[in-house]
Amino acid sequence: MKDEIIIIGGGLAGSEAAWQAASRGTKVILYEMRPEKMTPAHHTGMLSELVCSNSLRSMDLENAAGLLKEEMRRLNSLIMSSADKSRVPAGSALAVDRELFARQITETLEENPLVELRREEAEKIPETDKPVIIATGPLTSEVLAEEIKGITGSEYLYFFDAAAPIVTRESINMEKVFRASRYGKGTADYLNCPMNEEEYNRFWKALTDAERYQKKEFEKEVYFEGCMPVEEMASRGYKTLLFGPLKPVGLEDPRSGEQAYAIAQLRQDNLSETLYNMVGFQTSLTWPEQERVFRLIPGLENAEFLRFGVMHRNTFINSPEVLSSTLQLKDRPNLLFAGQLTGVEGYVESTSSGLIAGINASLLVKGKDPLIFPPTTAHGALCHYITTASPKNFQPMNVNFGLLPAPEIKVKGKERKAYYSKKALKAMEDYIKDQNILN
Repeated sequence: MKDEIIIIGGGLAGSEAAWQAASRGTKVILYEMRPEKMTPAHHTGMLSELVCSNSLRSMDLENAAGLLKEEMRRLNSLIMSSADKSRVPAGSALAVDRELFARQITETLEENPLVELRREEAEKIPETDKPVIIATGPLTSEVLAEEIKGITGSEYLYFFDAAAPIVTRESINMEKVFRASRYGKGTADYLNCPMNEEEYNRFWKALTDAERYQKKEFEKEVYFEGCMPVEEMASRGYKTLLFGPLKPVGLEDPRSGEQAYAIAQLRQDNLSETLYNMVGFQTSLTWPEQERVFRLIPGLENAEFLRFGVMHRNTFINSPEVLSSTLQLKDRPNLLFAGQLTGVEGYVESTSSGLIAGINASLLVKGKDPLIFPPTTAHGALCHYITTASPKNFQPMNVNFGLLPAPEIKVKGKERKAYYSKKALKAMEDYIKDQNILN
């Protein structure tokens, strides 16, 4: 079929790309190797399975992640639609019931007559004139990774990412925890485990002395700063955690009216409220050590772990060297990349790159020019960064307001963030109309 594209990878980026292309009347062949072949981090064969947190971060437009999500909603994003439908309480954050979220996306694409889902591993990048999107994510199989490495002509960069544990609600000692959201935002959606100084000291010592997963000799420790293993943070200083995942500020214990020395937070992970995620506790500790150390946290003495934290290698290409701002490979324009492989970091960022790649692949197959989103939008700014940053020290990046052009007028604090969002959404609306993107 002439009007057809191929997508390899059924994660957030690949699923969004498939939806965007199919929505424009383009036939899609979507390859996903799961469940025939699993990765070290996935547990199901569903498309867009979330392997780390169940949070898509802030919904506030004064936050760049919130802005990016709102832009995606206006671009008819399948991922955002499913996230909104499967939302669970999480204060000002958008958290989802991960099973419901993935199932909705899987069923939507399986039922779309223009999407052909092939449950098999793509060991080679197809030799074809049709547009091909590579969205295999940070856990790309070794055989395909070598194929990509040969085509891009550049060495891979890599870092380590760690997923946080999940515990059952019934195993949490509710007499020792209290409900609250930081600074009173939201509807007290988090369970907070307060520690006094003695309890924190005992926990910190155990955490820093705990046994970690032993990496292979060739695996260099390069962590993404925005997703640092909790034990790595602890090893950087006794009080480091107090400014990170155990930060107590803004959380007053209603029972005592006081602020604890340290607080570990638990976030609801499913709609039935039976599972809770340990916020910020990404970890590379061995499973027995996770049980021993994390049960030192007040309220988790008898915690039942339904999922332990896991360590896995995340891989990404040197996008500034090899990709254009349309996410096309410079030396092979019919090949596009999307997701964390490009050097974007985070669920919504991966999805946004898949959205752009899906639209552009659909345009290419119709003989039209691909789009470059305005740099004043969150989509355009993020895409501009990953394709124009310095290749010598390129690192993964979350969306942030610092990527957008500076305001033409002097604005400070929250007004500055509001200014960015207002301008970005106006630019996106204008661009959607000018380019007739939704048709």
